[in-house]
Order: sequence, then structure tokens, then C-alpha cells
Amino acid sequence: MSDNKEDKSIVPNDLIATKILLIRDQKVMIDSDIADLYGVPTKRLNEQVKRNIERFPSNFMFELTKEEKEQVVANCDHLEKLKFSPVLPKVFTEHGIMMVANVLTSERAIKVSIQIIEVFIKMREVLQSNNELLLRMEKLERSLGKHDMQIAQVFQLIKQSVKEDTPRTQIGYKKDSE
Repeated sequence: MSDNKEDKSIVPNDLIATKILLIRDQKVMIDSDIADLYGVPTKRLNEQVKRNIERFPSNFMFELTKEEKEQVVANCDHLEKLKFSPVLPKVFTEHGIMMVANVLTSERAIKVSIQIIEVFIKMREVLQSNNELLLRMEKLERSLGKHDMQIAQVFQLIKQSVKEDTPRTQIGYKKDSE
């Protein structure tokens, strides 16, 4: 028996995850990728965004600079078609993606946007669990660092007490000649 949630998937979650990029320290998706997932032309998506621009503040959507566009095209093979486009692509944050679905209002856009948001949530959970693991490792390193310092101090004290040039007083029985 298969999982109901998987049966309702329109687009594989792995495909969605590959289209999420990190730009300006934010996880975003490029307008053309969103349009493909939603089953609409990029031009139509951008028209709807332009008509409803008040719904897209800068923390929901921003336009790439020329340099950012070149870097994205160089790093993402599937975005090769953007290379010769004179238009700078728009990118959408998680909230912007949901807003795009609201302005497109197609059934597919709504279903796919829910999938995209679920992928964002899963990514956040993975990052959070990795951060917890990193914190544990750092704590362990700090405690080992303290132990290393303490062990080094013990060795230093032992070395100081074993030094040959320090005069030693004899303990015990002494012969008359001494």
C-alpha cells in the first residue's frame, strides 16, 4: 500500500529541492523554475506578479543583478536558457512562492506551491538537526580542549620536576665520607 501523500504529488520533491538556490543568504527559486513547476509560461507568471506587485515586498521577491544572473547560469545547467536573455530574472523566497500561487490561482499552482513549501520545511528541519549536531560537536571539542590544556600542564610539571640540572638532596642513609 502506498502513502497517500506521495500519490498526491504532482512534481517529485527531489526535483523541487534541486531548484532551490541560496542567493544573498536566502533560499529562493528563480521565476522560470517556478513557472515550469506551476505549468505556466514565465512571462505569464511575471505579468501576474507585476499586476499584484504590492503582494511582493523585497523579502518575498527580488531581481537578480547581472553578476548574480551570470553566476547562477554558470552553476546551474538547467538555467542555460537564461544566458542570452536580456531580462534579469526574479527570485522568490518561500513566502513569495506561496504568494505567486495565490495570484495565479490555478489548481496546479496551489498544489505545487504546497509541495514546495513542504520541501522548504523539510530542508529547514534537516538544517536544524545538523545545527544541533554541530553544537554538540563544538561542546565536545571545547571540553576536549580543556582536557588537553590540563594534560599539557601536568606534563609540563612532570618535565620541570625531572630536569637534570636541578640539585637534588639525597634522602636516606649517608656514608661517613660525605
